[in-house]
Amino acid sequence: MPYKTVHISPASPRQSRASVLVIYTGGTFGMIYDPKASGLIPFDFDRVLDRVPELNRLDFDITILTLHEVIDSSNMKPAIWVELAQIIQDTYDEYDSFVILHGTDTMSYTASALSFMLVGLNKPVILTGAQLPIGVARSDARENFITALEIAAAVDAAAVDEGGGLTPAKGVPLVPEVCVYFNSLLLRGNRSTKQESVQFNAFISENYPHLATAGVSIDYNRLFIRPYQPGQQLSLRTTLDPNITILKLFPGITQPVVESIVNIPDLRAVVLETFGAGNAPTDGWFLDTIKRAIDRGVVFFNVSQCEGGRVTQGQYQTSKQLLQIGVVSGADITTEAAVTKLMVLLGQEHDPAKLRVLLTQSISGEMSE
Repeated sequence: MPYKTVHISPASPRQSRASVLVIYTGGTFGMIYDPKASGLIPFDFDRVLDRVPELNRLDFDITILTLHEVIDSSNMKPAIWVELAQIIQDTYDEYDSFVILHGTDTMSYTASALSFMLVGLNKPVILTGAQLPIGVARSDARENFITALEIAAAVDAAAVDEGGGLTPAKGVPLVPEVCVYFNSLLLRGNRSTKQESVQFNAFISENYPHLATAGVSIDYNRLFIRPYQPGQQLSLRTTLDPNITILKLFPGITQPVVESIVNIPDLRAVVLETFGAGNAPTDGWFLDTIKRAIDRGVVFFNVSQCEGGRVTQGQYQTSKQLLQIGVVSGADITTEAAVTKLMVLLGQEHDPAKLRVLLTQSISGEMSE
C-alpha cells in the first residue's frame, strides 16, 4: 500500500533550489487538541500549512510522507528502523535530503541505528521533534521543524559534487550524515542522548562537539561534520539481531540478578553499564559469572554510566580484570549507540571474536578510537 504524501512547493516563483522528503513517524510533534475526543490526536498533514504557514517562505520543495501506522516513539522497534532505511533508499535519487519527525523518547536510538544501517550515506538525514505538540501555543515544534528543513537543504556552494549524484548544482550538502536537531543545536545522531523531559533542551552530546548552532544565523562547525564523499553509493544493513540486553551496575547488585540477566536464553551480547571510567565490582562471583558467559560466546560491551568521559579499561584495578576476561571497551560511545551498533553488527557477524574486534572500530563516527 502506498504511503500518504503531501507536497509543498515554494510560494515564490523562483526555481526550487532543493527537494526534501519529510517522514512522519508519530510522536508529540504532530498532535493537536480535539475537543470531540477531549484529548490530543494526530493532525492531518494535508493541513500542515495551517499549522506551519512559514513553510510557504522556504525556497525548496517539501514532500511529507506519513507512515502507515504513526506511533508513540516508546513503541519504536527495529522493524520500523528497517522501514525508514528502506524508504530513504527507495527515494534516494528523488530527493536531496531527508527529515524524520520522531518522538523524543527514542530519537537517539533511531538516529544511531540509521547511522549504522545507511552505508555510504552522502545526504542529510535530520531527525527532529518537539517537547510540546504543534497544536499548543508555546510549542517548540515549528522552530525545530523549520530549522531542521533549512539544515537539510543547506549546501556548500564552494564545493561541487563530481560524483554524478543528484545534489543541487550549486554545491554539495553541508551535513551529509544522520543528525538530531533540537532546540537550536545540531548533533551527530549517534552521539546524542536525551537528557531532559520537561525543558526544551532535550538532547546533549557530551563526547562530541555540536555540528551547528542555530541563532540569527546557522553556524556550522565544519571541522566536526563528516565530509562529503564523492561517488558514494547507498546500501543498507537491514538484518538486525535484538538478542541483547543492558546490565546496569549499582552498589549492592546481587549474584542472582546478574546471573538471571547474563543467562537469558539466546542472549548474544550485553551492554555493561559500568561506573566512571569503566569500573565494576571485583567480587569473585561477579567476574566468574561474566567470564562464564563470555566463554560461551556472549559479548560484553563496556559503556560508562556517565554522560561524559570514556571507558578506559585497565586504568583502575576495578576495570583491569574486565579487560583480562575479554570485556570490550566502548570508549566514549553512548548507550543508545552501543545498543544499536550491537544489533546491526550481530546481524552481520556470528563469530564472537570477530565481533569484539568490530566493536572497537568506529563505523560512522559514534566513538573515538
